[in-house]
Amino acid sequence: MDISTIKIVPPENCNIVLGQSHFIKTVEDLHEALVNTVPGIKFGLAFAEASGDCYIRYSGNDPQLEKLATEKMKEIGAGHSFLIYMKNAFPINVTQRIKSVPEVVNLFCATANPVEVLIVESSQGRGIIGVIDGFSPEQVESKDDILYRKKFLRDIGYKLY
Repeated sequence: MDISTIKIVPPENCNIVLGQSHFIKTVEDLHEALVNTVPGIKFGLAFAEASGDCYIRYSGNDPQLEKLATEKMKEIGAGHSFLIYMKNAFPINVTQRIKSVPEVVNLFCATANPVEVLIVESSQGRGIIGVIDGFSPEQVESKDDILYRKKFLRDIGYKLY
């Protein structure tokens, strides 16, 4: 077996969701979940089949993001994985809905950070064994940092009090 990494650097103002799923209708169900959850979302998604034709299936409503997702999924090459690039929405807006899609088995990450996807390859194929999402922490937040975090969450409307 060989282990390698594939880098994903989301474009500015873009988030990604990387997950695992198990059926051909994943692409259509994820598409519907995204457009039904966040009005105005822009996205492209790609899904790598692991049986039958073993196609990379894709969908979306933004051709550039569709192309990014498809190209990166070709590079990842892990069966039954999917990748979503999205704008005008944040992971917090869509992850619960994505998890409720019947074909979705697992989410590896949902982020705007640079990601390294850890890939294992055997004679049968490739699989995702994990991700490195962003960077290692450098310190513990101070009391001022806590106040800033709490104020920020209220300023952007995610907390009321």
